[in-house]
Amino acid sequence: MATPNIPMEATNLHYRVEAADLHAHLYGVTLTVAQPAAQQRVSLPVWIAGSYMVREFSKQIVGITARQGSRAVTVKQLDKCTWVLDCQADAPVTLHYQVHAHDDSVRTAWLDAQRGFFNGTSLCLQVAGQTEQPHQLELIAPQARWQVATGLTPLKIDRQGFGTYIAADYDELVDCPVEMGTFWSGTFKAAGIEHRFVVAGATPSFDGERLLRDTQRICEQAIAFWHGKKRGQTPHKNYVFMLNAVADGYGGLEHRNSTALICQRADLPRLDSAPTVQAAATKPPSQGSPPASTALSDGYTTLLGLISHEYFHTWNVKRLRPFEFARYDYTRENTTELLWFFEGFTSYYDDLLLRRAGLIDDAAYLRLLNKTVNQVLQTPGRKVHTVAQSSFEAWTKYYRADANTPNLTVSYYTKGALVALCLDLTLRQHGVKNHSVTLDDVMRALWQRCCTGKRSGSMQEADVLAVLHDLTGRSWAPEFKAWVHGTRELPLEKLLTAHGVTIQHDPAPLAQRLGLRVGEDHSVQIKQVLADSAAQRAGFAPGDEWLGLEVGSPTKLATHSAWRIKKLDDVLLYAGRATQLTALVSRDRQLLRLPLSLPKAKDQATWRLAIQDSHKVAAWLVS
Repeated sequence: MATPNIPMEATNLHYRVEAADLHAHLYGVTLTVAQPAAQQRVSLPVWIAGSYMVREFSKQIVGITARQGSRAVTVKQLDKCTWVLDCQADAPVTLHYQVHAHDDSVRTAWLDAQRGFFNGTSLCLQVAGQTEQPHQLELIAPQARWQVATGLTPLKIDRQGFGTYIAADYDELVDCPVEMGTFWSGTFKAAGIEHRFVVAGATPSFDGERLLRDTQRICEQAIAFWHGKKRGQTPHKNYVFMLNAVADGYGGLEHRNSTALICQRADLPRLDSAPTVQAAATKPPSQGSPPASTALSDGYTTLLGLISHEYFHTWNVKRLRPFEFARYDYTRENTTELLWFFEGFTSYYDDLLLRRAGLIDDAAYLRLLNKTVNQVLQTPGRKVHTVAQSSFEAWTKYYRADANTPNLTVSYYTKGALVALCLDLTLRQHGVKNHSVTLDDVMRALWQRCCTGKRSGSMQEADVLAVLHDLTGRSWAPEFKAWVHGTRELPLEKLLTAHGVTIQHDPAPLAQRLGLRVGEDHSVQIKQVLADSAAQRAGFAPGDEWLGLEVGSPTKLATHSAWRIKKLDDVLLYAGRATQLTALVSRDRQLLRLPLSLPKAKDQATWRLAIQDSHKVAAWLVS
């Protein structure tokens, strides 16, 4: 069926995507360039926007051939992701190639007999000199009964969604992933905007109506956050959620009018589960009445937070975006110091919008915030790496994590969220001329400043500081120097206490006391050793297997004992009151004896947030 009001224009660039071999996980791609340049160059991106790591997608291409009419065209590879065609400029050139697709993530491509998924960065070669032109994408059905979900604009498609779509340029083409298969599908409207939610891999117990209902509330909150009553100014006219439910997995990637998500099947809402807070709340959160306690599972709450996070990105990073991302360079890293804002502030608002939507209550929100606080406080890298540096080096540190990563850097997601928290609470605490300024006001003012009029959405840190000065009449450079470009501890305790939250300092679990992150599968495997910890001083190293421990001196048999351990808690069981132990460790099949001093529980602490003044907490969370 042809979509009304969409011109059936012929474009210079046409991609035809079909299944070359479902069981070999091969897509077949045919690219026709109607008006090529002589010696036309083509290339495949090395990264995908929103995932800051060079992934070398071209490694999955299986052979490229080209023809101009009946003449074979020589294809020469110039570098890891670029080819040149020995073609003439007077006739269309057609390229054929295959792409291996067996990466079950949101970043690349997948194809088997049950499901197909791809991002354009994995399949669609970029034609040099023609990236600003319209691009057509034709999808051929691999299987009967399969459907299509994508944010692309249809030109001529059948009832299942197969056929031809159009993108305004290459950026739009690769920013609209495609989901194919026999997925579950449902729709709802938020602020009059059509939203589609498709789920692959769901079980028969999946409660799709509940997921639609809860997601609708999240979307309504996000649209109201950015646009208030001016909802006709939203940057998208439709939206698609594409969720792949798997046995074990989690993640999401934002796009301009869609998102690709992964979750565990067990985290989907179930038909036999209890009602959400939404059903129990008698007043919307905006009216100041916190909802009743919720029966949401931790897994489903996490999924709703992921949905909220990726949807918020529709504004914060897809339109309002770092100055350095004004135009993507797909051939190399695109660095910015602002991921603490675009990912961190989004991470602050994702769970906060769940609260404002009435899907969780104040206590549940504080539990989620509590996890973020402890994650940052238990990361030694926060003392040596600023959140601005963490943003800039995401390509080499955060996304290429190894055993020493916690000692080298801090997450711009988690610390960035806490910077947003500190900024919001500081603004609320002081106010301006009897009017409370909030971070909400800052975000909306940045939208007006950078995304309306002649501005195209690109933003610099100077814009944030300028908006803060405009709203409050003072400079916020000292806070940014300390919180964003410094490594001092954030004033979390002072600010949270002022807003009705009490903070308990509980004894830390043994792993935190020792400075270890471990795996437990019939033995204790050392994954990470944190800097300046008891474990580091004892000589533990990533990759060690902790086999057992000795208590007392071997020369004093009456007080000496040796024990085999299979989990970390065994250490306290066998140590008793002893604080000086000998750890028996296997390293590269050598047995080592490491002298270990057990820190006292009171010397390490984990934070536990609780409501002390419910009115102050509600005033912060619901407005």
